[in-house]
This record gives sequence, C-alpha cells and structure tokens, in this order.
Amino acid sequence: MNRTKQTNKYLIRYFKIIKLIMLFSFFMILTGRTTLNGQMIYSDQIYSNKIKTVQLYREEWNLSYPILRLNSQEKLVLHFDLLDDHSENYYYTFIHCDKNWKKSDIFESDYMNGFTENPFDNYKPSFNTTTSYYHYKVSFPNDRVSLTRSGNYVILVYPADNPEEPVLMKRFMISEDAVRINITTHRPMMTANNNSSQQVDFIVNQIGRNIIDPYRNFYAFILQNGRWDNAKRNLKPEFYSNNELKYNSLSDKNIFYGGNEFRYFDIKSLRYQTEYVKSIDYASPGYNVFLFPSENREFKPYFYNKDFNGKYFIAIQEGRDYDTDADYVSVYFTLPSKQKIAGGNLFISGALNNWEYDDTNIMTYNPVVGQYECTMLLKQGYYNYEFAFLKEGSTDGTPTVFEGSHYETENDYIVLIYYRNPQDRHDRLIGMGLANSINKPSN
Repeated sequence: MNRTKQTNKYLIRYFKIIKLIMLFSFFMILTGRTTLNGQMIYSDQIYSNKIKTVQLYREEWNLSYPILRLNSQEKLVLHFDLLDDHSENYYYTFIHCDKNWKKSDIFESDYMNGFTENPFDNYKPSFNTTTSYYHYKVSFPNDRVSLTRSGNYVILVYPADNPEEPVLMKRFMISEDAVRINITTHRPMMTANNNSSQQVDFIVNQIGRNIIDPYRNFYAFILQNGRWDNAKRNLKPEFYSNNELKYNSLSDKNIFYGGNEFRYFDIKSLRYQTEYVKSIDYASPGYNVFLFPSENREFKPYFYNKDFNGKYFIAIQEGRDYDTDADYVSVYFTLPSKQKIAGGNLFISGALNNWEYDDTNIMTYNPVVGQYECTMLLKQGYYNYEFAFLKEGSTDGTPTVFEGSHYETENDYIVLIYYRNPQDRHDRLIGMGLANSINKPSN
C-alpha cells in the first residue's frame, strides 16, 4: 500500500513537470521566442521586470563560466534579486537540451535524480537600501536533485502558484571530460581582416576507438568570452587520424573579431567617485550615477587593459553582505556621435545584460546634444561593458563600431565537443577546453 502511494506521488510529480514544460513551450511561442526548424530555442532570458542581477557561476568563483564536470564535487550557484517589498515562493527545475539548445528527446528521469520540482529555501530581504528587494540563491547539485548526463541544460525558475509563467531561465553545461582538447589562438594569416581578428585552432585527443563516424557525429562549438550570440557552431573536423580530430580551418569558420578590451566602471561605493564616474546624485527614490562621456575607440591604436572579459561582480564598500547590502542605482551612459549610425541599433553589451539586446540596454540617439544615451538599473559592483552595434536582421552584435577590433586583444575561448551516437536520443558533451588569447590554455 505504501509503495502504491509512493508510486502515485512520483507519477503526480512527473506529470506536473511535463505540464510545466508544455505550458512553458506554449508561453515561449506566444511571446515570439527564437525557434529553429519550428522548435523552441532555450536561452538566457528574464521574463519579469522585477527580476534583476541573474548570475550563474561555479560555487566560490564568481567570475567562472557555468560549466560542471559530470560526477564531480563541483557545484553551480544561481543568484537573482526580486525587486519587491514582499517575497515570492519560487521553484526551479532543469531541462536537458541538445547542442543547438532545443529540448532533448529524453525524459526527466533520464537525466535527473531526486525531485523534478524544488523550492528556493535560501532567500532574504535587502538591508538599508533605497530599493527594496529579496535575494534568492540556490546551489546544485544538492541533496534534493542531481544531474546524471552530460550536455546542455537550462535551469527554469517559476512562481509556486503560477508555473506557466516562468520568471527566468539560465543556460549551463555539464561535461564528461572524456577527451583532451589542445587549443591555440593566433592572428589569422589567410584573411583580409588579419589585423582585427583572432583564429582558434584545436585538436581533440583520445576520442576512443569505439566512436562511430566522427565526421558526422562530432560537433564542435567555440564561444568567445562565454557568449552564445556570436558562437561558431557545429564545426566539422578538417582531419581525423591517430585517434585525433583536427580543427585547423583555412576558412573563416573559426575566426572571431578580436574586439577591444572592455570598458569598465566601479560603483562599489556611493560616497566616492571612482574612475569614469563623473557624479553621484541622490534624488528620491534612489541614487543616480553619471559616467563620463565615453570616447570613440574605433580608429585608435590598441592599448592593453586588464579586464574581466565582459563579466561583472557584485560588491559594496560600505557593507558586509554583498548579496543584500548592495543597493540598486540608475547608471547613465553617454557616447558622443555627430550622427546616428544607420542600418541598426547601438546597445550596451556584456554579462550585465546576459549578452542580450533588448529595451533595457538599447541606446537612444539624442540629436540635440549629438550623443547616444542609455540608463540602466544596476546593482552595486564592478562592471565590464562594451558598445555593440546590432545590424538590422542580425542576432549578434558587432564590437567594431565605436570600439575598434584588434588581433592583440585578450579574450577567453571555450571549445565544446558534442557527440551524438546514432543509437542515442541526446547529445553528449564529451569535452570542454578553455584557452586565453594571450595566456596558456587552462581547464
């Protein structure tokens, strides 16, 4: 009898999560989210204007990329804020995706151990801030749920009483580390843009003798600084020999614009004006930070500046708990320009907006004073950013307009190797490699 009740309990949970995913897919279609061949693409998204500062990184390393090793002791931690005077009861679940971020054709029980729906138990209110908020945090895998397969995942967060309207979704990956990847970055030699670009070559070692048709079943992806909008996707090897796959293309398939070192500003303190901060004013209901007008770097020579490759971290100088003592401030960006650039729009770009391009980070041209302007509500901390021009009909922002692009620029490159056995129903992430354009490769 007890076994029957327990079985029914798990069946109820199973059908609830199936319903949640179906409702979420319907919600995404209604809101016009990206699709590929009629199937929804899962991406980093925030669906509520009350949700801010969504970060997902390896535990105790807030500048890391959201990648775990399968069956390791590593954990990821998700942070976000709810801008409200009252807390909400949020739940989270996981969705396994294929290499192109479409939902995999496997059941939740195939990749999750434990409960498929889990509540946020760790949340607390802000303290002594002009903007009231609740900070939520969860680390995983944990005692309630673990993930058993490699590949692409999203964590989906939704209100307990309204699961059909999720508030956020965040991507991450789990790698098997079954192969070794040797990565080299260099200035391209066979392109007209060799002064502004970087080429990423790599060799995949120890792929195994039982691999079926590596030319058809292996897929390589390259990410620049962890972003997906300009990723090189589904690359095929140039050569296969001696248990190695070699990706040394003479085409532009593995070539990126080098871009420029990221701009930055520091708003850890609201008492002192740091570099690039022109003024700090308080006007009810909160603080306003005005940055100095940015310079046009498009035609200027390259200058090295140590940065975080587009990331940011939350910090406060006059407080103890970064999660709840840091305040929200309105940050004013300006970029002088004699005219508006035709053929697209200009955005503030970086991890501060999940490398997305929307109404929260678009710059408006002011013809009266001759400058682009944008205001963003940001939590206190240290931020990297750049200006990205998004051409009409494009999905990735070009960093060359106002920024310039140089082959010397320091960038991170992540190589992801997926394998699809013809007998499987999902894509395995069998290896991950990380290299820096001016430093030695690392993992």
